[in-house]
Formats: sequence, C-alpha cells, structure tokens
Amino acid sequence: MLNRPRALALRFATFAAAPLALGGCDMVVMNPAGDVARQQADLILWSTGLMLLIIVPVIVLTAVFAWRYRATNEEAEYKPDWDHSTGLELIIWSAPLLIIIALGALTWVATHTLDPYRPIGRIAAGKPLPATQRPLEVQVVSLDWKWLFIYPEQGVASVNELVLPVDRQVRFRLSSSSVMNTFYVPAMAGMIYTMPGMETKLHAVLNKPGDFEGMSAHYSGAGFSKMKFRTHAVDQVGFDQWIARAKAAPARLDAATYLKLEQPSEDVKPMHFARVEQGIFGRIVNLCVAPGQPCMTESMHGGGHSGLPQPTNNIVRPRTEAAFQRAPGEDAASPRTDAEGKGASAPARTGSGQRVDREAPVKGN
Repeated sequence: MLNRPRALALRFATFAAAPLALGGCDMVVMNPAGDVARQQADLILWSTGLMLLIIVPVIVLTAVFAWRYRATNEEAEYKPDWDHSTGLELIIWSAPLLIIIALGALTWVATHTLDPYRPIGRIAAGKPLPATQRPLEVQVVSLDWKWLFIYPEQGVASVNELVLPVDRQVRFRLSSSSVMNTFYVPAMAGMIYTMPGMETKLHAVLNKPGDFEGMSAHYSGAGFSKMKFRTHAVDQVGFDQWIARAKAAPARLDAATYLKLEQPSEDVKPMHFARVEQGIFGRIVNLCVAPGQPCMTESMHGGGHSGLPQPTNNIVRPRTEAAFQRAPGEDAASPRTDAEGKGASAPARTGSGQRVDREAPVKGN
C-alpha cells in the first residue's frame, strides 16, 4: 500500500497530466477557418492577456508575502505602525485602472467592428473585400430539430447541409419556426439568435476549405442534442457543382412541404430542394405559411420588420367579428347559435340597462 506522500504525489501527477489528453482535440474556437471568428479569437487572447497582468502578480505576491512573513522567519522586518505608502497606492490603483481602460477600448472597437448586422470590411487580414463581389445570401430557419437553408438567388434549398464558397462574404438572414434558438458555426463566426416572428442577421466568411460542424447552441427541446448540421467550405467551382446537383433534386420547397418539415423530427439526414416557392422566407418570418393565416405585417398595420416586403397569403379564411368592432349596443359576448347552426341576434340593452329582445319593440315608460 502506498504511503501518504507517494499517494498525494501520484494524484497530483495524474491531475497535472490530464490536460495532455486534450492535445488531440481541435480547439476550433481558437483555430477557426473564418476571419470573423479569427478576430474574435484574437479578442479572447488580448483580453485574457490584459487580465493576467493583474492576476499573475497578485498570485505571485501572495505566495511571496506568505513565505517572507511566515511565523518562523525571525529576520522579516516588522512594522506594526506602518499604514501608508504613496508609491504602493499609486501602483495599486493606477495599474488596474489602465487595464480597465484598455479592456474597455478593445471591447468597444471589437463590438462595433464585429457587429453581426454589419457587413464585413475585409476577406481576411491583408486581403480587402473585392469591390465587385456581391455577398451570397442564405436564409436560415431553425426547425424542430433541424436546420433549413434557402439560397434565394440560386433557387435551391437544403436541410442540415450548408455549403459556402471560400473567400466570399455571406449574408445570413435568420428566423425560427417555433422556439428561440441559436445558429452557431464555431469555425466561421459567433453564435446568433433565431426567433419566431423576427429576423436576425449575420455577416461572415470562410477562408479555408474544409468540413465544419454547425449546431444549435440554445436548448430547444427533446431533439436539441442532435440539432447539428455540416458546413462545407468549397471553392467557387465546387459551389457551382453543388448548386447544380441541388437543382437536379426532385423535391420542391413550397408551403405544403415546409409545413411537413416544420413537424418535430430528430436526426434528419441532409435533404435538397430544386425549386423554392418565391417569398416563402418572408411568410416564415411573418408566421403566415399555413393557408388563411394572417401575416404579422398585416395585423400590425404597416409595422413589422424593417426591410421586409409585405408578404400576403392569398388563401383567405372567414374571420369572426371581434367584440371591439361591434356596435356600442351589442353584447360583448360571442354570437350565439340556434338549433340550425345559424347565428342568432344577441340581446340589446335599453338606456336603463334592461336586456330586451332585438326583434321585440321596446316599450315606452
């Protein structure tokens, strides 16, 4: 049986060696494939380094003071009446203040530069954005529990497979079908929320070809753990070939197909759609894909989301008259029905508040 010192040494060695097991893991957040994620990783490194300028000296000095002024060290100078040092006060207060100012400036600049709603200003470090290059638009919808990607310019769509050309800016427009979620490709950029009835935006770029993981980073129900998709970064030729294969698919993404996709399902294999119904993303955002369902922009009387066209659902269903649209003399309750199913007139009230039958004459006093 090991003695206590050897047992403690073995435990410490095991604990110290444990991080070595992570050496085979890919630290994708710190070694990304996109310029936006690269700048975010640099922000993490700079922020951590600035904070360590305070943390490391404090830890070291704590150990030094504990050792120097230990009870058994009789040579340590003891000053019971000492209470102030201008030099120490200056160091203690100025160093953290300067670091806080540096962190604030760094964060402010990075927050505005890496704003997901803001188009990127470069392809990569030292590689400016071509003036003639148009961003690729991809419309993203988080479903239960899968991802729908629509390429409106190319007229195709896919489920759980995102293909992007290398070194081309991508403009994502994102929404959700039911609950709030987050769209996250760690190798490309930070996560962005997707919410029903709203549209969020993300601008990003991938600089290296490869196969990367995308995921939901917000718990959304039973199938959350399998709500993942593959992101393929390819050259322009490879992207054009993928678009051609998608256009050869037999399926079509229309309202009926979307309503089927919207139903909860888990571990869905990649799917492709050769044709996409025009304006379907706007109807998804405005929650009016189902026939007869009023769009949010219509019910909000011209409000809604900035930049979105006014989507309409041409299949109209009968609407019941709301209580606040009735005449002042009408009862606030919903209309009654007689035995034949026809609407019966609701009783009215006299000036004194007495209920009377509509069809019967009101007797004078």
